[in-house]
Amino acid sequence: MLVIHNPDHARHAGRHEMFRGRLVPCHEMPQRLDHVLAELQRRRFGRLTVPQSGAPDEAAFDALLARVHAPRYLRFLAGAWDEWVALDPANAALDALPSVWPVRTFRSDVEPENFAARMGLYSFDAGTPLTAGTWAAARSGACCAVLAAQAVAAGEPVALALTRPPGHHAGADFFGGYCFLNNAALAAQALRDAGHGRVAVLDVDYHHGNGTQSLFYERADVFFASLHGDPRTEYPFYLGHADERGAGAGLGCNLNLPLPRGTNYPRWRAALGQALQAIADFGAQALVVSLGVDTFEGDPISGFRLASADYLDVGRALAEAALPTVFVFEGGYAVAEVGVNTVNVLEGFAA
Repeated sequence: MLVIHNPDHARHAGRHEMFRGRLVPCHEMPQRLDHVLAELQRRRFGRLTVPQSGAPDEAAFDALLARVHAPRYLRFLAGAWDEWVALDPANAALDALPSVWPVRTFRSDVEPENFAARMGLYSFDAGTPLTAGTWAAARSGACCAVLAAQAVAAGEPVALALTRPPGHHAGADFFGGYCFLNNAALAAQALRDAGHGRVAVLDVDYHHGNGTQSLFYERADVFFASLHGDPRTEYPFYLGHADERGAGAGLGCNLNLPLPRGTNYPRWRAALGQALQAIADFGAQALVVSLGVDTFEGDPISGFRLASADYLDVGRALAEAALPTVFVFEGGYAVAEVGVNTVNVLEGFAA
């Protein structure tokens, strides 16, 4: 299995996130990916590589980014840290967190000049710190996802984009949920560009992929399916309900399968089977899996009860779809177990 690793991921290392009125250490940390790398090496699994100079073509890559994300949002991300430090040199020792947002009836079409106002315009929570290396890490990670998709389009049966920060909460012009660029959406678009007429994105992270859904909600060429905690009680709260089926040309191309906190593996596995059947019915020619392993019973910020051994079966079930597949690493915050659970999915798939 081809594994494309983001060598810049540790440049994004948030100090704190806002949680229940206080700053707490970030759950999304570089050690998450390091544990996966260590487990891959321990099992001697996969062909590990990193993006090579000049690949993908930078102009083509920038054009792809701008088709998935709004250009003004990309400009903000690229320059945000420099602006933050320019406000006060002491800010270099702090992370940037948003503090104000344009809610209903407020205007979002006019980009404010004030940095805090622009940061709020492009975000939806106060738990996603922007750091000195955020843009470099996110851009390099998006590159990994696109290269994985291009490799699969060229004949590689399966590839993993092993990267952080994660991506599935990032929309066309907003970040949040630790996500800045939507790696799964970029992989799906790269597969479409390479000639796959119909692509499916399957999100198995505990938290609904609200960014991915919003990007493809009105499109008939990309099917989005998600198994996740019920948004009435679980983050990100405002999308992920079962009645969200797509709109316009995309009506019927969105499937949400919300599940209650405490869901065990048999019930979760049945929902996975339902999602895979819908993907087959859609006639997908390629599959992107947003691979979050925060469904694990020991995850500190989630609520399902999957055990490590269950992830082998998850991999086997995904392989039964018999589709060219791109895995994109997403959530999973029980740091010591993230490596085992992720590689179990990949081994199950390969077996």
